[in-house]
Amino acid sequence: MNTLPDTAIALAEKNIRDILTLSIEHTQSAVVVWDGQCDLALALTCAYRRCLPDATFIDFDSVTPESVRAEFERLAPGDLVVLIQSTSFRLDAFRIRVELFKRALKVIEHPHLARMPGEEALLYIESLAYDPAYVRGTGRALKEKFDVAKTGIINSFGEQLVFSAGFEPAKLNVGDYSQMTNVGGQFPIGEVFTESKDLEALNGRVRLSIFGDTHFTVNKPAQPITLIVDQGRVTGTVDSTPEFDLVLEKIRADEGEIWVRELGLGLNRTFTQDRLVSDIGTYERMCGVHLSLGAKHGSYNKPQISKSAARYHVDVFALTETVALDDEVIYRDGLWQV
Repeated sequence: MNTLPDTAIALAEKNIRDILTLSIEHTQSAVVVWDGQCDLALALTCAYRRCLPDATFIDFDSVTPESVRAEFERLAPGDLVVLIQSTSFRLDAFRIRVELFKRALKVIEHPHLARMPGEEALLYIESLAYDPAYVRGTGRALKEKFDVAKTGIINSFGEQLVFSAGFEPAKLNVGDYSQMTNVGGQFPIGEVFTESKDLEALNGRVRLSIFGDTHFTVNKPAQPITLIVDQGRVTGTVDSTPEFDLVLEKIRADEGEIWVRELGLGLNRTFTQDRLVSDIGTYERMCGVHLSLGAKHGSYNKPQISKSAARYHVDVFALTETVALDDEVIYRDGLWQV
């Protein structure tokens, strides 16, 4: 039995209905695969039942993988699959989202929900709110600015991280799939991401308030960690913690050096430096700046990086005072100024 309040389920219903209508533009058949292993999964399942009364609902823990695949196979292009997962569903070697996209199915994924109990579950539900005017408008404005910027500076309360060679064409995760091959993905959404055109043209220092640890969990140290970056690589830290040292040690052991790659611009205003959820893949949408440590970033090819050897993509979150592009401040006071 779900123990979240009725008001939370009502909000989940509203937010999911907006996603289905405004973002996914769902009009066809739907299959919802769910489990009952945590309150948040049960609450979302209840909300989807209200929004999709004609859908087929499958309790993942009560059926075989073959029967789940059989349900997918009967769907037509443009139909919808929703995955409500306390952890992450496994169907043998079947990579669920990849295979569903290959079949031209729309997908809404809610993974790792058990990592967010109690008050975090309520924040997760709030974060599903879809405001297309804000998220699409802000996302497109950021892309336009980053795509032509020659320099960028993250001002981090006394430290600066400087991008001196411009940026790769930014990519959007704003719930607008009109120009995209695949419709859907992991929710909540709200992000623009890019990286330096020249990985070695990134230098300086940045203060990190939060990082993803080795358990894919949000870790907020008692005081910020200063990351030292030289020619795109992490060369040192100040005020580090044993947990963060372990992250760096693992990357360095397997990749030889620690590259800084993704520059992520989170848009989701539910999450801030103080309003956290434990799942790093969810918190990544936080309204602010995050970077990735490690060589793995499949969206862009770089001559220094061998894709086959790239193993790590660890999100770290900058304690950001301002972000400036070519001397124009585009982020201040915790909000994007575009």
